[in-house]
Amino acid sequence: MTSQQRCCVEPVRGTVPLCFGVRPSDVILTAFTQLRANKFRAFFTLLGIMVSVAFLVAVIAIIQGMNAYVSEQVAGSLIGKDVFQVRRGPISLGLIDDEALRKIQKRPRITLRDAAVLEAALPEAAAISLQSGWPTPLADVQWREREVGSVTIFGVTAPFQRVQDYAFESGQPLTELDVRERRRVVVIGNDIAKNLFDGVDPVGQTIRIKGQQFTIAGVVAPKGRVLGQSFDGFILMPIPAFEALYGRRLTTTISVKMADPGAIPAARERAQEAMRLAHRLRPAEGDDFSIETADALVDFWKKLTKTLFSIIPAVVAIGIVVGGVVIMNIMLMAVTERTREIGIRMAVGATRMDIRKQFLAESVAVSALGGLLGLALGALLAWLVSTFSPLPARVTPWSIGVALALGASVGVLFGVYPAARASQLDPIDALRAE
Repeated sequence: MTSQQRCCVEPVRGTVPLCFGVRPSDVILTAFTQLRANKFRAFFTLLGIMVSVAFLVAVIAIIQGMNAYVSEQVAGSLIGKDVFQVRRGPISLGLIDDEALRKIQKRPRITLRDAAVLEAALPEAAAISLQSGWPTPLADVQWREREVGSVTIFGVTAPFQRVQDYAFESGQPLTELDVRERRRVVVIGNDIAKNLFDGVDPVGQTIRIKGQQFTIAGVVAPKGRVLGQSFDGFILMPIPAFEALYGRRLTTTISVKMADPGAIPAARERAQEAMRLAHRLRPAEGDDFSIETADALVDFWKKLTKTLFSIIPAVVAIGIVVGGVVIMNIMLMAVTERTREIGIRMAVGATRMDIRKQFLAESVAVSALGGLLGLALGALLAWLVSTFSPLPARVTPWSIGVALALGASVGVLFGVYPAARASQLDPIDALRAE
């Protein structure tokens, strides 16, 4: 038989055709014919691969979606656009060892004096603000007989509102005069206005916080939600009034907003020099403050997700190995069941290589089909997560490639042994099999 010949026989009426030949199309055709003939077995054979690939695609989609969401939304919302911060400690505090943490705790607190130093060093800055940090207090806020619980309270200087790009729905922002004179005025988030002043204009109304009265100067326009968490449930008050009510925080932060994003690197260097001079640090001494941008928050998040990426391969590998072992056992069972078929193939001219290719192709077909179904299931799960939960999810092209490659490679790895067993059968003994 030449390389172009093809043979199809039907040894028993009603069974699938037995095709062999060296052409790839013949091998693939017969592989899928066998799958159609044993649908129930094929489904349970590819189930392990399908579930593992679906888990891989869905989890990677969620992590990638979270990375993009943190980069595009969260970092800008928490720090601000075109902003860098001068802080007592770095953003990546959770990844610092105990010794470094003790050194950070010995650093001096950031103060209004430091903010004034940066204002003098960076006259071209669009805004420089000071805001209270950790621990951030939560308070019950009352107006007449109404009350809203667990409201986040921030102490700020007036430029903070520009740093955060706040727009005002009504009233006006806090002013420098409010800060200097320690006035008991506040700006409230949109959620507070809706929950506390249903149908009433909040501006000019007096609310109570920890038993103290504050007058509402303005209402911030809605900022929206991030990961299901509202960014509109806050109250801003002048930082001197805040510290009189809650005391100084363990951390305070200076935010510097530049009109031109390209000016941030140079401005950071000048801010560092100014802070070192203000803190009287010698050239050999390290900084007793940290300067961070939104990129630092993104990098911190990506470091955290690396832990997930280190766990995912182990979990997926377990499922893949289990699925591969199932494929190998099913293919070995198929070799035993189809011993007479193998003998007939060899009797009419199939070589051992033809038999090996055929069974290996069937193994690859099963695992590849499992990979495709797993990819579709994983994409569906990612869509369900992004649609019905606050978690974002994005299916990336490289995760699709990994899923397909994983499915095909499992068929090759776990299909070699059954294919070799099938090809090593003696034709005479195979024909005698019942």
